[in-house]
Amino acid sequence: MSSDPIHRVSVVSTGTVAIHPEHVGPTRKPLYWWLFTSRRWTPPRPINAYVIEHREGLVLFDTGQDRASVTDPNYFPKGFNGLVYDRLARFAIEPHETLGARLNSLGHDIADVHTAVLSHLHQDHIGGLPELAGGNTTIVTSPAEWQEMMRPSPEPRGFLRSHIMLPRLRWQQIQPEAINDLGPFTSGHDLFGDGAIVLLPTPGHTPGSLSMLIRRPGRPPLLMVGDLTYDARLLAAGNIPGAGNRRQMRDTIGMVNALRQRHPDLVVLAAHDPNAANLLAAAQKASLRR
Repeated sequence: MSSDPIHRVSVVSTGTVAIHPEHVGPTRKPLYWWLFTSRRWTPPRPINAYVIEHREGLVLFDTGQDRASVTDPNYFPKGFNGLVYDRLARFAIEPHETLGARLNSLGHDIADVHTAVLSHLHQDHIGGLPELAGGNTTIVTSPAEWQEMMRPSPEPRGFLRSHIMLPRLRWQQIQPEAINDLGPFTSGHDLFGDGAIVLLPTPGHTPGSLSMLIRRPGRPPLLMVGDLTYDARLLAAGNIPGAGNRRQMRDTIGMVNALRQRHPDLVVLAAHDPNAANLLAAAQKASLRR
């Protein structure tokens, strides 16, 4: 990378979510045990989407939560599945917190989005898809994530197909290629072929979860991890959250921490970490001092 193809990296929050402390983890309780017995909720946490201004076009990592989830009584399933979703999270989203409104606050229009990479296909990461439908945005996911969403009975596993498989969306399932400079990761996808944005397979929260590594000359690398963790400090300590495949999450977190050993200034940015905006701001300031 002889020159920096990225102009700016920003974070926006499409509202807030409260979850159970066991969800953040660590906990030894099985998921459904804490889901139905926990009476405690965290303070509101952000629902982050990341905005990367690349010379090839505007890139999003995740698209946040749809405001319809708090205004439309039919957004979530009914019956037992609806009860699970009700126990899982409490959302608050104001009219000015939609993805389009947040992009406008940065000086962009929703139609400007070139590519939207989804860390995974749960509803608080695909909420901006209705706003992107009909445009020229390429929506990126992994084959493993798409296959998981297409398995029978997706709703109990967090996939609301009616909000994902929308008409007039342009989907792309990226195929990882061999990489040799990001050990212990041996495969990834270079989004534009310039090494600046690399998508890494980070299974655990879901089988096909992706993370996005941002590399810029003279700046700390940024790793956006979706829901692999809810607190970068917990990830650094090797702790896993309470929702997902624990073995996969433990292995993947180990790989991220091994990458951090090779790059001690690596900044981990999670979707619901209350400190993520401060971590990004600190990384930007650190780059200015270099």
